[in-house]
Amino acid sequence: MSSTTSSQRDFRPYLLLIAAIVIVLDRLSKMWIDKHLERGHTITVIPGFFTISHVFNYGAAMGLLASVPPDMVRKGLIAFSIIAVLVVLLMIWRLGRVFSLTGVALGLILGGAVGNLYDRVKLHYVVDFLWVQIVHYHWPDFNLADSCIVIGACLLLLEIFRAQPAEAE
Repeated sequence: MSSTTSSQRDFRPYLLLIAAIVIVLDRLSKMWIDKHLERGHTITVIPGFFTISHVFNYGAAMGLLASVPPDMVRKGLIAFSIIAVLVVLLMIWRLGRVFSLTGVALGLILGGAVGNLYDRVKLHYVVDFLWVQIVHYHWPDFNLADSCIVIGACLLLLEIFRAQPAEAE
């Protein structure tokens, strides 16, 4: 191993820190909602655009799998989430030595996945509380963990489509 390789900073702890921050902020935001807003109630922040709500999501995103028995959906989503967390951890382990947009994206995705996994295991549902509407279209309620997963996925897409420098031969 050359001296440059051995002295190079390993960014994996920072990527795991990003995930940990997402998990903590997700838990704190959901605890705040549980304490300050009754289930089914809303607080309008920007009329016709942004509302804070309090809903329990027993299924998958956007009502997917609505016809499948709830306990089967929950167990399937827990299994999927565990696999996703393990895959993302493996990717962070392999790619995280060097700082990159991909690593940050993986940290966000990991934190979001663990945040929602915690809800499904402990509560048997996911707490959602953000509601956005643009004109006549509105997104299903979501939470901070969902937002971090989507932001991470978008960052990965940016990395995929970004022009890569030609590698030295």
